Amino acid sequence: MKTTDYIIYKIDRLPKGYVFTYSDFFNEVNNKEAVIKSLNRMAASGKISKLSKGKFYKPENTVFGALQPNQYQVVKDLLEEDGKTIGYLTGYSIYNQLGLTTQVSSTIQIGKNEVRSKFKRERYTISFIKQKNTITKDNIPFLQVLDAVRYIKKIPDTSIDAACIRLLNIVKELSDKDVSTLMRLAQKYPPATRALIGAILDELGKQPLTNSLMKSLNPISKYNLKGADKVLSLTEKWNIV
Repeated sequence: MKTTDYIIYKIDRLPKGYVFTYSDFFNEVNNKEAVIKSLNRMAASGKISKLSKGKFYKPENTVFGALQPNQYQVVKDLLEEDGKTIGYLTGYSIYNQLGLTTQVSSTIQIGKNEVRSKFKRERYTISFIKQKNTITKDNIPFLQVLDAVRYIKKIPDTSIDAACIRLLNIVKELSDKDVSTLMRLAQKYPPATRALIGAILDELGKQPLTNSLMKSLNPISKYNLKGADKVLSLTEKWNIV
């Protein structure tokens, strides 16, 4: 089978919106230059779309035009490396998924242990949030919730009290085991995050489990989260003002 025919065959079997690169074909095609030329020709002809340099995707055409790949596909090379999780989606897109805001942003935020400067990829701005915990597939949902607590003042189109109501409902669904994981991961977050997650857990009747969070805080520090007291009855205990 000719190189171009093989590439077309393989692309036809990819799901729409799937992002791929030249290297996805190198294992089966020895001639790397032929792969590069073939993909660039297909992009120029409109058979595939170019996301950024060396990155392509199968467009999904609708009556409203071609759809962009989902955010995971756009940045998946920044989230996994050789099968290992090295980052996770957080920030604006996750606030929307968690029901904390209705807004959809053109900025994709990624949590990583090692961050880099933000950059553009097609219509998206890719930015980074430093995560001090080890990142695993299992703890990503907890890190996303903790990031929302940490940046609660920056969640668009909402208020702190409205965000607290939604966070209460999210944390309410966690098992005691999950709560223990959440608190363990929270230990590497700033004090204000620990205080607010502690107040949320106390509101849900988890006081016996929050001692470790309370002990980690400076008893004379105050945390300015105006509006949290409208929803949480024990903000004074956690020095939230």
